[in-house]
Amino acid sequence: MDKRLLDIICCPVTQLPLEIMDAGRLGRLNAAIVAGGVRNHGEKDVSAALSEALVTRDGRLAYPVRDGIPVLLEDECIDLKKLPD
Repeated sequence: MDKRLLDIICCPVTQLPLEIMDAGRLGRLNAAIVAGGVRNHGEKDVSAALSEALVTRDGRLAYPVRDGIPVLLEDECIDLKKLPD
């Protein structure tokens, strides 16, 4: 993903700046996805691991990046505070 894009986009829900999710957090998110029970704001199960994601600066919401394009739709975001333990 083009890092220059991060200078001009923000979370459509919170209006907070977004940053690329680091590998450690992405790995934990993907482990939760593989284990099952991760749902997005659209109430759909997230079943495919993410190769890249953006996260709000407060660390609460994550947005998938597909083929280098951030999917900044509210229904697609994942509330990281609601991940199963």
